[in-house]
Amino acid sequence: MAQRLALFDLDNTLLEGDSDHAWGEFLINRGLVDERKHRAANDQFYKDYLDENLDMHAYIAFSLDPILTYTINQRNALLADFMKQFIESMILKKAQALVNAHKSQGDLCIIITATSNVITMPIAEAFKINNLIATEAEVEKNFLTGKIVGVPCYQQGKIEKLKQWLASQSHNLSLDNSIFYSDSINDLPLLEAAEEAIAVDPDGKLLQLSRERDWEILSLRD
Repeated sequence: MAQRLALFDLDNTLLEGDSDHAWGEFLINRGLVDERKHRAANDQFYKDYLDENLDMHAYIAFSLDPILTYTINQRNALLADFMKQFIESMILKKAQALVNAHKSQGDLCIIITATSNVITMPIAEAFKINNLIATEAEVEKNFLTGKIVGVPCYQQGKIEKLKQWLASQSHNLSLDNSIFYSDSINDLPLLEAAEEAIAVDPDGKLLQLSRERDWEILSLRD
């Protein structure tokens, strides 16, 4: 029998909050950006995401611009501080238990997120999930450029990125044998493509749709 795919959105699904937005607040907290201007732009990008019209290329450029001159070691040190100060408290115990339950069933767990791989790699490590599909930040000579490699892992792009990943694997894996957990209406394309869709603490639009389609609705909040 083929191994089942257990797919997890990250922000507001496995996390109690949005790691992208938290990253902006962290940069403000560290004094790396102008507080007023950065917060206004950060909040607007988040609103655009909620309104389903986020410009991913513009957002990635904005979110990574303050660290384009950072070396790998400097980035890693900064991200370690970000994890301690912002992310660790956002990790939901029930979310980790859910991931562990899928692992114990022999499922292959993947975090699939619109957030950049720069920010989400240490978060995936915290969940002990080895497979991460994210918006890939371009790197040249070990420095970030602020650009995206390939398709952003957002809306329909999540399906494209996942299919690319599946094609690169030797395992017999398929969306026909998959379950996807998400909070966001932005993930509707992948929710519809997965064998089983589960709405986790869903936004208003996804909540309504889930009720109409009789999708399971789950809360991981304490």
